[in-house]
Amino acid sequence: MFELHPRLMADTFEICELGQSKLLLMNDARYLWCVIVPKIAGAVEWHDLDEATATTVFNETMAVSRAIKTLEGIDKINIGAIGNVVSQLHIHVIGRKIGDAAWPTPVWGNGIAEAYSDTDAKNIIEKIKTALQKPL
Repeated sequence: MFELHPRLMADTFEICELGQSKLLLMNDARYLWCVIVPKIAGAVEWHDLDEATATTVFNETMAVSRAIKTLEGIDKINIGAIGNVVSQLHIHVIGRKIGDAAWPTPVWGNGIAEAYSDTDAKNIIEKIKTALQKPL
């Protein structure tokens, strides 16, 4: 049975359910940072997914990437599935702005996260949901 890792649960807001994944917003207002978690129990690596699920998760990742790119002047999208701290398979999709808090280096381990207010989190979640619904 699929369960979201406690660290992901503590560090994110849920945006929505995708076909095979949960879409989360990382609680760090310095970046437009989403996390896609395939709803597959025990999945640690991409190759732990069967081909059909992997294709669906890939397509979900591309859809989230495209949606984020349309928001708030995003200049670049970073995508990664590192998993060294949280082994549960999860894909980071991060909208980067030239000159952001970590630019041009990776966001991981760079500074201290700045939590969203509840209102700001709700607003960005709605923007992401709306962007996901727009035709490509």
